[in-house]
Amino acid sequence: MLHVPGHGNGRLRAPVEQPAARSDRSRSHAGGQPSGRRRHVEQGGRPAFPFSAIVAQDDLKRALILAAIDPTIGGVLAFGDRGTGKSTIVRALAALLPPITVVAGCPYNCRPGAPQEQCDTCRDARASRSLKVPVPVVDLPLGATEDRVVGALDLERALVAGEKRFEPGILARANRGFLYVDEVNLLEDHLVDLLLDVAASGENVVEREGISLRHPARFVLIGSGNPEEGELRPQLLDRFGLAVKVATPDNLADRIEVVRRRDAYDRDPGGFAALWAGRERSLRRRISAARRRLATVGTPDAALESAAGLCMAVGTDGLRAELTLIRAARALAAFEDRPAVAGDHLKAVAPLALRHRLRRNPLDETGSGARLERALTDHFG
Repeated sequence: MLHVPGHGNGRLRAPVEQPAARSDRSRSHAGGQPSGRRRHVEQGGRPAFPFSAIVAQDDLKRALILAAIDPTIGGVLAFGDRGTGKSTIVRALAALLPPITVVAGCPYNCRPGAPQEQCDTCRDARASRSLKVPVPVVDLPLGATEDRVVGALDLERALVAGEKRFEPGILARANRGFLYVDEVNLLEDHLVDLLLDVAASGENVVEREGISLRHPARFVLIGSGNPEEGELRPQLLDRFGLAVKVATPDNLADRIEVVRRRDAYDRDPGGFAALWAGRERSLRRRISAARRRLATVGTPDAALESAAGLCMAVGTDGLRAELTLIRAARALAAFEDRPAVAGDHLKAVAPLALRHRLRRNPLDETGSGARLERALTDHFG
């Protein structure tokens, strides 16, 4: 028997859950925070560390802001040392963003009044209550199975009641938010492929165990890891829109300031957050304005020619590099309130969009990074 709550047309629906009933006791990251829907607070009710208070790590902050402005950029990969604030920065950005409006009780965070972005249940409902919730940040545990990621048949319900009911997975909770994968280089390749496919399409398609269902899964995929523990295959690297190398600060003043701010936050989280509230509001307004402005930012032929010429000069494979470069530059132009993409935007985002896509030449002792710098100098001066 196929159980379709509230509908009689025979199509499988996900059960409409009450948000309070959902929990996730999976492995935590960065201070023991449980995965699942975030309320942007640490354990004990502490506010998230302010994004504006992050010291250095400018490349990662820029990459995350651009991905938040235009999720079609394709996610962010952050490789580098442990203890450099990668997960803290991700949660800080999510806490900074304006809350989203969702259909009450929908496990997919569907947007009210947008049927093209909704699951079948919300699309068919004549009326529904809405509420505002923080932007979800969902952790993907390292040992997660494919069933847990994409969702699967509720076996307990099937065995006890003889009904087929879909149990939404991690991708459902990440819709319209961020999916954070720590140690992504240790995740099985087929799961990384799956995540990248869904992130690119914005839809999760489940066809297994007699279930045929699709639901929205539009999220920004954030992967982090330590390259000493293993690299990602080049085919997977290419599918992340932006990539950042995160290093421990080598400037004494920066290291001191990191310790000072973190210590102040740990001693008085609320007071520390209040000190940065003004800057957080200002940055939130800039990101919101950039999102609204993005569709109006022009992309001149000169910018397209520069992007294509740069990618040809450094020898990237395929056309994904050009697309990512243009989208990231356009998001930066929107963030800076500029009417069109210019050469300085392309130059600023090129290292984020291209460095991880460059073929390694064992005969080039200067490395791919120097090759990119030479090409940037040749194209933009």
